[in-house]
Amino acid sequence: MSDITSSDRPRTGSHDRSVSTDLARFMTERWAPTPLPPDARVAARDLTPARRARLSARFPGERLVVPAGELKVRSHDVDHRFRPHSAYAWLTGLTGEDQAGHVLVLEPSGPHAHEAVLYLRPRSPRTARADGGFDTAFFRDRRYGELWVGRRPDLAEAERMTGIRCADLDELGGSLPPGREPSADPELAAALSELRLVKDAWEVEQLQLAVDHTAAGFEDVVRSLPRALAHPRGERWVEGVFGLRARAEGNGLGYETIAASGAHACVLHWTRNDGPLDPSALLLLDAGVETDTLYTADITRTLPLSGRFSPVQRQVYELVLAAQEAGIAALRPGARFRDFHEAAMRVIAEGLAEWGVLKDAEGDLHRRYTLCSSGHMLGLDVHDCAQARADAYLDGVLEAGQVLTVEPGLYLQPDDLTLPPELRGIGIRIEDDLVVTSEGAHLMSSALPRTPDAVEEWMGALMDAGAA
Repeated sequence: MSDITSSDRPRTGSHDRSVSTDLARFMTERWAPTPLPPDARVAARDLTPARRARLSARFPGERLVVPAGELKVRSHDVDHRFRPHSAYAWLTGLTGEDQAGHVLVLEPSGPHAHEAVLYLRPRSPRTARADGGFDTAFFRDRRYGELWVGRRPDLAEAERMTGIRCADLDELGGSLPPGREPSADPELAAALSELRLVKDAWEVEQLQLAVDHTAAGFEDVVRSLPRALAHPRGERWVEGVFGLRARAEGNGLGYETIAASGAHACVLHWTRNDGPLDPSALLLLDAGVETDTLYTADITRTLPLSGRFSPVQRQVYELVLAAQEAGIAALRPGARFRDFHEAAMRVIAEGLAEWGVLKDAEGDLHRRYTLCSSGHMLGLDVHDCAQARADAYLDGVLEAGQVLTVEPGLYLQPDDLTLPPELRGIGIRIEDDLVVTSEGAHLMSSALPRTPDAVEEWMGALMDAGAA
């Protein structure tokens, strides 16, 4: 009884035992068929042909190569959780973790058209090969084996799901075919971003779903605050509570949760989340659920951990809220993308001048306390369409169907001697998701309160329920 290895070299661990011929033969016997349901299909199948046609029209006669991306090692033989590249997901509708290594190729099929071909890793066979040998990958391969990571469709099933011609990934011979590929081609990367700037109705529905799940996650967090306040790493407790909602309702987090208490809120991307919660301080929670279709929300609330704002906390909060209201009011089709940020910053600068922090509201000295822009596009990526050209995005004008955040903030550093002591260490951001409409903008995240009185009332009811 000899040992064998598979011809396709399954990815095994150093501690995996060899496989005998008898075991390999036994593993190929008596499996019931497990076909995908005949109506299995990707959620956006009816939308992806038009998306590919729009991309095709920009690059007539050229081969376009859009990879899903590769698995990345976290440590030794443990990979990070995989998420397909957003352009690949948008063009194919395929969003699952099983897409690692797959490639969409748009082959020129005439002077002004392309044929889409998906190169996929099909199911590992469970039967003996024609030459009498055995494929053992389905039960031995730790990275792709079906009994290790789950079932994949075969090529016919994948074609039925996507409406795209599918071919075996092995046909590419381990490398991408020659052609234009986003990571090496800024023009193609820009086009793939710009084509996603305006969302269709289905995309807006997905984003609203992400927002609704995120609002539920914020409620979960507030209910959990009594327990989080008692934990030595309360920020981690908050992060974990929100993460549970994200994984239960969607694909997971759209980005790493920021759960920043006290002066940690003055760090824009505080994701260490390793501090305690001080009941006299604020909690800045910036978090978003990503749907199974990979659209993400992006919402921030700054909450008084005692359930009540102190006078100085309320003073700062009300200025940020006024800035956000000014930014939202500036959203309308035809307005410059920059208008809402400038409107918000005028309010901030004037408020800082009234407090005596700045001599006047002119110039850009307020940026010491605001640090970053007041919003960005939102969609498949939390900072969506980021590779679009400036004239289409930063210097462009808003259109109905664009989804974006408005998120002014004040970050008053604990060691900033330009500030009076009572303001130091306060960080406040209020962030909401909006879709531009023909008449202005619709607040998608209206389920979460924004005014200080409404925040206190909302928190009081939830924290009482959580403590019960």
